[in-house]
This record gives sequence, structure tokens and C-alpha cells, in this order.
Amino acid sequence: MAASGTAVEPAGRRRRAALTLAALGVVFGDIGTSPLYTVKECFSEYTGIQPTHDNVLGMLSLITWALIVVVTLKYVVVVMRADNKGEGGVLALMALVASQNNIPPKWRRRLYLMLGIAGAALFYGDCLLTPAISVLSAVEGLTVATPAFQPMVIPIAVGVIVALFSVQHFGTSGIGRWFGPVTLIWFMVIAVLGAHQLVQRPEVLAALSPHHAIGFALREKFVAFVALGAITLAITGAEALYADMGHFGAKPIRLAWLGLVLPALLLNYYGQGALILADPTALANPFFNLAPDWALYPLVVLATAATVIASQATISGAFSMAKQAALLGLSPRVHIQHTSASEFGQVYLPVVNWLQLLGVVILVMAFKSSTNLASAYGIAVTGTMLITSTLVFVIAVRKWNWGWPLSILVFGAFMTLDLALLSSNMLKFLDGGWVPLAIAAVIFLCMWTWLTGRAAVAKREQDEALPLEVLLESINPARVHRPQGTAVYLTAFSGNAPRCLMHNLKHNEVLHEHVVLLSIEVPDIPFVSPEGRSQVTHLGKGVHRVVMHYGFMEQPDVPNDLALLEDKGIPFDPMRTSYFVGRNSFVSADKPLLPRWQQKLFLTLSRFAASAGDFFGLPANRVVELGSRIEI
Repeated sequence: MAASGTAVEPAGRRRRAALTLAALGVVFGDIGTSPLYTVKECFSEYTGIQPTHDNVLGMLSLITWALIVVVTLKYVVVVMRADNKGEGGVLALMALVASQNNIPPKWRRRLYLMLGIAGAALFYGDCLLTPAISVLSAVEGLTVATPAFQPMVIPIAVGVIVALFSVQHFGTSGIGRWFGPVTLIWFMVIAVLGAHQLVQRPEVLAALSPHHAIGFALREKFVAFVALGAITLAITGAEALYADMGHFGAKPIRLAWLGLVLPALLLNYYGQGALILADPTALANPFFNLAPDWALYPLVVLATAATVIASQATISGAFSMAKQAALLGLSPRVHIQHTSASEFGQVYLPVVNWLQLLGVVILVMAFKSSTNLASAYGIAVTGTMLITSTLVFVIAVRKWNWGWPLSILVFGAFMTLDLALLSSNMLKFLDGGWVPLAIAAVIFLCMWTWLTGRAAVAKREQDEALPLEVLLESINPARVHRPQGTAVYLTAFSGNAPRCLMHNLKHNEVLHEHVVLLSIEVPDIPFVSPEGRSQVTHLGKGVHRVVMHYGFMEQPDVPNDLALLEDKGIPFDPMRTSYFVGRNSFVSADKPLLPRWQQKLFLTLSRFAASAGDFFGLPANRVVELGSRIEI
């Protein structure tokens, strides 16, 4: 027994070590590349802060305690407790809040739903800005060697970005195994570079005391408030710790953060501070000036690799978020390609990929430098942080039973800091901060319109639907032809006859020997157990009602799951099964169910929706689409 336990323990440690290494490459790419631009922006023309001894210690102290309070205490200690069956992220959190039975009135649930959608919309804005600012800041390191490289910065950055998005259809399984080791090297290198400068000016370690941050804020007042916008750059990527929790687990992420990432970041920030005190001219690019001349070009290559990895994390995150949104009914169905036979979460969404590439390239061409992009960065990040704090506050009160006093004390502090960071970043609104807000606003309107539009369509179909029992009673065996095999009809309402079934009976007078009326439901959980996957009801006359349940993190595979129901009385022969799918076309009604502008937006979005057959994994050669027009 002891021998067995001894064998299992090293295996568990090896698995945790592997997950921790993998988490380095996926989770910490964004926050890990923040030293490329954070300190430079803290002393930029925008803040107007001079690199005096007290100011450098004050800014370092603000960065230090932002990392400790926001990332460590808020996300690592508190927020990561709010997992939805192990999954994190703003949509998973929204679904978790919505699933609480003790949340009274309906308007409050609607508010939480709107907050979740707003968080997802802001996340998409961040997904465009992160690749742009990260890659640009890395390539700008070439100008430290010689200004002659300046005209090449934008073309090289655009080339790297286009190459990155162009290989997405291959999936991350091939290059993913390199993410962790490369990021590990990155953190070790930035730690060594920072430590080398730190030992020459160890007095900057005094910034570890929060009194320097407090003194700086009291001394500079409004200037310190403005500087919070630059401090935000040090904590971008904090949301990724929570969003990627389902991929790696909370313990590996916490271990990587506390054991390597946080110490490496602090060493580098303090090294940059020491360098600025020794040579204020290094402010032109303090990160790359940490390196000796012989190491500059290798550091640019390593930094570019690290920023590509950071960008990959946001690209993959956008794919996952889009898939979740489609399953939760917040966006039209999208075409999904699985890029790995073994890793379920690795998906590729062509439309999302090319739209994201277009947006990133436009941002690079429009802003032209990481300094200009820093003006746009921050609003989306801090907005998402505030929404996360609000939703986790609800969980603390309703699920964790913390009680109002403790919840208000803890989350009141977090929200106050979130609001301060968001307010500071809003000062950059006219300098480019409006960009992520505009992107988020468009995405929010599209998601909310699709959600309300689907509800309106469902109401219209429900009003016009025929109850199954009435349809079955009206079937005349003498007039209906019943070919052999199984017909599967997809329907949104398990209690009513699908439109495509009624069309088939009305026009073709055909009812297969076996008929499966299939409804697919997505509950507010990421995964559904095999036992809870399906519900089967036999209605007689060879008609069966089946309800399939899929979590919002899963990819439906209807044929595979139907094949598992033979022991429940559902005959299934793949070569003798046909799938009937309704292909609705929406037209404007004389008395529209939605406001006119929202109706037009919904009709536009509906044209881009992927077919139900593709989305639910139905074999293309077994699908029959029957169209109908619905007035909205």
C-alpha cells in the first residue's frame, strides 16, 4: 500500500509541474510582457512625471502593490475561488451567478446578464489591443541599437502579426509545447537583467514599503491619479489567470505566479528603476537598455517570441469566448474547426480569426507606436476587472455565505481600486481610449440584439406552434407514407412539433418509421456529465422526444450521442438516419417585435449564422434543410 502511494505521489507532482510549465506559456504571456512598456509609460510625456529619486520609488511602489493587491489578493486568492465547475472567465462567472436560485427579482438577473455580456465585449476589445501593443513594443527594441531601424518597425510588426494569424488553422498543438519553455526562459532572463541592475542600486528596494506609494499619491495628487493609467499596464493579463483556470487548474496557476512570475516581474521593474536612477537617458526604452550591447538583438528576438505567445493566448481566448457565446445564445452560430484530436479545447474559428487580424493590423497602422497604443490600452482591462468584482461579490453573498459586512469590506476595497484605475484610464478617452470602448459597444449591441431577437423569434414560433399531442392524434396512417429508417428533427421546443416536420407532413405526406424530435439545451454549467446528457420520452407511433444537454464549454456531437441511446429504445443506423433542420429566413413584420434599428441589426446578424448542421456536427450528406419565413 505504501509503495503504491509513493508511486502515485511523484506522478502527481510531475503532472502538476507539467501543468505549471504549460500555464506559464498560456496564462502569463500578457502580464509577463508588460515590463516592455510599463515603466517607460509611467514617465512618459502623458504623465509628465520626472525620474527623480522619490518619484521612481513612488512609481515602483505603486506597481508593486498593484501586483500584490489586484493580481495576488483579488484574483489569485479570492476570484479564482469563484469557479463554475472548474471553469473561469466572465461568461462562466455570469452563468454561475445566473444559476443561483436565491437571487430575487427578474430585473436583477437581467442586470447580471448584461454585466456578463459587457465583460465579454470588453474582453474582445482587449484581444485586439494586446497583440498590437505587445508585438510593436518588442520590435521597437531594434531602435535601441540604431535609429536606422525606425522605418522598419511597423512593417516588421505587421509581418509578425499576419504570420501569427495565418497559421491559426494549424492549431496550437504543434507549437504549444514550446510556449511553456520559451516563457520560462523569458522570465528567467528578465529576472537576471533586473537583478544585475538592482545589485548596483539596491536602495530602490525601499519601494517595497507601501508608504512610498502613499507618499507619492499624497504629494503629487492629480499627477499620481493620472499615473494610475500607466500603472494599469503592469496588471493587464490578470483576468487571464481566472479565464484560463479551467485549462490548468487553480493550483498550477497559483504556484507559477507566486513561485516565478511575480518575483521575476518585480526584479525586472526594480532593475529598470535602478537603471533610471543611474542614467535618466535610459528612459527612452528602459527595458532594452537593461541588456548589454551584445545581448540586445537576442533579447529582441526573445521578446518578440514572448509577445507572439502572449498574443496567441488572447487569440485562443477569443476563439473560446466566441464558442461559449454561440452556445449560450449570445451570438449567431459560428463555423468551428477542431485542430487537435486529443485536446478538446483547441478550436479554430475562421471568421473570428480574420476579423481579429483585420482589427489588430488597423490598430498598428493607426497608432504607429506602443506609446500611442498605451493611450488606448487599459479601459477595456479595468472595465472587465470591475465587472468581475461585481459578479464575484454576488457569489460571495449568495453562494459562499460570507455575509454582507465581510463582502462589502473585501469587495468594496477591490471595487474602489478598480474604479480608481478605470477613472484614470478614462482620462485617455480622447487620446485613443475611445477605441476599445467603441469596439466593446458594437459587440455588446450585437450580443444583446441577438439574445433579445432570438427570444422574440422563439415567442413567435411558440405562438404559431402545434402541440405534439395534437399533431400525433391528427396523423392518418392511411394517408401518410412511412419509409424505413430514422428521421431526426431539430427543434427548439421539446413540447411542440417542429416546423420542418409539419412541412414534411403537409407537402410530402411523409413520416419516417422512427422519428426523433431533438432539442438541444445549454444549461449554465461548462460541462454536462454523461449521465445527464440526454432525456428520452417515447410518445407512441414511432415518435420519440429527446433532449440533449451540453455545457457551454463543450462542442455538441449529436450523431455520436444519439448512437449511445439505442439501449433507451432509440434505433440508430448512421446510414439510415436523416437529419431535418429548419433553415429560417427572417423578414421584417408590419408590427415588429423589436425596435426598428434592432430589428435591422438582427436580420443582418442572422445572415452570417452558420447552419445548425455544421454547428452540431451533423454529417453533411445526411442533412435535409427545410426553409421557412418568420416575421419579426
